[in-house]
Amino acid sequence: MKTSVTVLGLGAMGTALARAFLAAGHPTTIWNRTPGRSAELDDLGARRTEDITEAVTSAQLVIVCLLDYAGVSEALHPAAAALDGRVLVNLTNGTPAQARSTAEWARQHGSQYVDGGIMAVPSMIGGPAAFVLYSGSASAFEQHEAALATLGRATYLGSDPGLAPLHDIALLSGMYGMFAGALQAYALIGSEKVSPNAFTADLLVPWLTAMLTSLPRMAADLEYGAEPGAAGSNLAMQAAGFVNLIQAAEDQGVSAALLRPVQRLLESAVAAGLGDQDLSALVPRLATEVTRVG
Repeated sequence: MKTSVTVLGLGAMGTALARAFLAAGHPTTIWNRTPGRSAELDDLGARRTEDITEAVTSAQLVIVCLLDYAGVSEALHPAAAALDGRVLVNLTNGTPAQARSTAEWARQHGSQYVDGGIMAVPSMIGGPAAFVLYSGSASAFEQHEAALATLGRATYLGSDPGLAPLHDIALLSGMYGMFAGALQAYALIGSEKVSPNAFTADLLVPWLTAMLTSLPRMAADLEYGAEPGAAGSNLAMQAAGFVNLIQAAEDQGVSAALLRPVQRLLESAVAAGLGDQDLSALVPRLATEVTRVG
């Protein structure tokens, strides 16, 4: 017998989650604040209810995927008593602090809580490239790991419910940083009517792929300390060269707003005497910057 599942929230991601459970043969109850959404799930065998308490009591495994944690709190409040004895898996994007607070609320209502970070877009759910990060109740995760693996590779990070959103936000930060650089690059080449297709295929993707190979070395520097001696591509050199990125953008009529925070970080590190070190030396400076600005 496949585990019965309830999915709360039928946005693009919630609909994809429900579809994956149904495709894998899990009896699936669905609920959404706006009735009638994602009607195609009815044809796939979903059991629809407009009553949140009925939805929660329909399965031992309750998956919630809404826009934000405020929406989760608002939706679950009327059904709080019904959570007693059930496993609540929250796949809503949020912060570690929000996850820990929600976990405590769920505990007070007798529910085992697991927080999650979905590392996929809706079309990837259930496919080989999708993976989902989980943290919180170890026993709840172990009990339902097979069902959760329906959505994508299930990776458990530990009992602290804040770990999944921490890793989620960290990965998204890396992604948006990459995309920000790509946006800047596209704006620059666009100022001279260069083909973005050729630029991407022939130059940008190979360049970024090559640069990704430096990440394991940076991680090793952060964990074990950098090797003695000046870095080959040191911060002083990079700070000096970074001025040209700003100037070229301005000369081409392109905003340098995405670049200036990086320039300030480089310059502050050099001013602090870190000019002979590598990029990994900037990581502790980020905490310094937050403290200074705060």
